[in-house]
Amino acid sequence: MRYKFKYQPYKHQLDALEKSWDKNFFALFMDMGTGKSKVLIDTIAMLYDKGKIDSALIIAPKGVYRNWERKELPTHLPDHIEANIVVWSPQKTKKKLTELATLNEPSDKLQIFLMNVEALSSSRGVDFASKFILCHKAMLAVDESTTIKSRTANRTKNLIKISRNAPYRRILTGSPVTKSPLDLYTQCEFLEHYILGHSSFWTFQNRYAKMIRKTMGAHSFNHIVGYQNLEELNGIIEPFSFRVRKEDCLDLPDKVYTQRSVELTKEQRVLYDQMKKNAMSVIENEGIMSASTVLTQILRLQQVCSGFAKLEDGRTIRVANSKLPELLSVLEETDGKVIIWGNFTYDLDLIQQELVKLYGSKSVELFYGNTPAEQRQLIVERFQDPDDPLRFFVGQPRTGGYGLTLTQAHTVIYYSNGYDLEVRLQSEDRAHRIGQTNKVTYIDITAEDTVDQKVIKALRSKIDISTTVLAEGYKEWII
Repeated sequence: MRYKFKYQPYKHQLDALEKSWDKNFFALFMDMGTGKSKVLIDTIAMLYDKGKIDSALIIAPKGVYRNWERKELPTHLPDHIEANIVVWSPQKTKKKLTELATLNEPSDKLQIFLMNVEALSSSRGVDFASKFILCHKAMLAVDESTTIKSRTANRTKNLIKISRNAPYRRILTGSPVTKSPLDLYTQCEFLEHYILGHSSFWTFQNRYAKMIRKTMGAHSFNHIVGYQNLEELNGIIEPFSFRVRKEDCLDLPDKVYTQRSVELTKEQRVLYDQMKKNAMSVIENEGIMSASTVLTQILRLQQVCSGFAKLEDGRTIRVANSKLPELLSVLEETDGKVIIWGNFTYDLDLIQQELVKLYGSKSVELFYGNTPAEQRQLIVERFQDPDDPLRFFVGQPRTGGYGLTLTQAHTVIYYSNGYDLEVRLQSEDRAHRIGQTNKVTYIDITAEDTVDQKVIKALRSKIDISTTVLAEGYKEWII
């Protein structure tokens, strides 16, 4: 392969390139931290050098897409390629409109357009992406492609429609299957219609899902009880995909897991027991049991474990909390920079307030949905700077769990957890990826004899809770 890399790839990255670079469509199913961004950038550069493309549209989650501009492209795009890199913004300022307009003008430069996947839910975002693809010979790539696994989501439908006019298409993810093998359908449909041998999702489901007919009252529906023909499905996918796991290609330090358990305060225990009774009442009064109902009740119990509860009238009440003192105790024992994940914004705000009191305002930053997009990459850069006083990265996994490199931390604390396995795994690997030289310790702070510990046990066992709460018996999760 004659190509001047800016930085020499690892062997597994070179293998991925050799298999994929000239393919019209391809899936990079590479574990978090194995460098799939570099593979995509080198692919774009190779195709551009050959005159196969003149542009690239990279779609990524909101918390990640600016990272392509500030880190990935400057690091890996070869120096001999001049590029015009433009980042999408919903703002209609004169400066931004002028900048966006340059993308569709004749140019001797490689045109690179970066968009957040959420923008594909808006008509303006769709219109601009469509125009860009129609005006160019483009590579269209979706980073963290599980963001388009929902076949009913508008952004999925819009993106699949746009993809039909792109001569080259890529999807990137370390976990293409998060809930079930059926997650693959729309991701592969984006790459190429009929690529899996099925013209509709329903025929695909009938082939690979085991279903039984269930009746509840006057309602009848198909219930998935398992999956079948998966070896066949893997064989279909293999020619247009590259799969590598981190343990097979990188000599990374170990992951170490530990748990710090606390007792609920008296006030918490009274509230928890009352909420548990309420949860059972709500669930048992449901006409048709649903996973979402059970998960909502689990979430409310977890909130009590964190020291607050949301009442029916919309008020949030605070109760004495055992987790916060334990967190502070852990931090006293910990050296260096630390990632603290919390599932609830209430948790994050509370943690920030305490850390500011103890360590100063420059020691902590919040990274969650309310963090402005233009500040997110700056926070990451400060955290990754060993000389910067920013010591505590306090974030929400659903916001900060994708695409970020936080290898300055070798301690990761989970103050509270969600039930989504993919989000948990993604957040773990912000620290455990290329560039990490220390073993990474993961500490879960849990409340004894509560749903907290059941959730942790499931996540540690790589069980997707949302698919098991009914199958295993909802009472076992609540009681």
